[in-house]
Amino acid sequence: MAGTHIEAKNKGNAMYASDVAQRHFSAAVAEAETSGLGHEAVCRALLSLVISKYLETRSIADIQAELRFIAENCDPDTDFMFMRP
Repeated sequence: MAGTHIEAKNKGNAMYASDVAQRHFSAAVAEAETSGLGHEAVCRALLSLVISKYLETRSIADIQAELRFIAENCDPDTDFMFMRP
């Protein structure tokens, strides 16, 4: 997800969590398409895996709140309203 930039140093290059996720997501979608599975099935499977991983350290209510936030803000044509301090 863009905006989720958790920086780690890797041989002098800045790497972000979003870069790692994008690389693996793209590979999974490409493999699914090549195998004839389509991207819908792999996206659903990846979402399920993410939720399972979250459940190891987060409450159900917390995960539901995050998913609700993402769902309510997934329209690429809608500007985000950010609070200013």
